[in-house]
Amino acid sequence: MEIKILGTGCPKCQKLEKAVRDSIAELALDASVSKVEDIMKIMEYGIMHTPGLVVNGKVMFSGRLPSSNELKQILTQNR
Repeated sequence: MEIKILGTGCPKCQKLEKAVRDSIAELALDASVSKVEDIMKIMEYGIMHTPGLVVNGKVMFSGRLPSSNELKQILTQNR
């Protein structure tokens, strides 16, 4: 599974990255996580608000932090 965190480094983006990494570890998923901070590359995904989460090339959400349960559900459904 390929996961990308879209964000410029704001506190919400950092919280999302930590939540994603924690969820992957808890669920024992095989996933690579990368962070996209370049605003032009973020815009290529068609999102206007960060943070954003992309799983396997598909934008799952943007502009908010998901609950822990929602994040785990997204990750398990897209593995």
